[in-house]
Amino acid sequence: MSKIIVISRDGEERAIEAENGLSVMEAIRNAGIDEIMALCGGSCSCATCHVFVEAGGETLPPPEADESDMLEASAYRRENSRLSCQLTVSSALEGLTVRVAPEE
Repeated sequence: MSKIIVISRDGEERAIEAENGLSVMEAIRNAGIDEIMALCGGSCSCATCHVFVEAGGETLPPPEADESDMLEASAYRRENSRLSCQLTVSSALEGLTVRVAPEE
């Protein structure tokens, strides 16, 4: 298990325990945070799990082409934008802080 900090759209910060091996998107949804729509179920085809990595992203691999393409379509893309379905929880992500992006 790894601790991840999730900041909601209204600024509420919540620490969740995330099971290693799950996607960050799955961990957020399993914690009962419903701001992540994840309409495609994590197949990197909708960008409704868009988050901003606020801290702890130094160990994340760079986005692959599919993820970058999906983020390109977002009106809210930033340099620290990621699709939470493409981030795998591991002990290396302990303390990762993500902010849920505005809804498209």
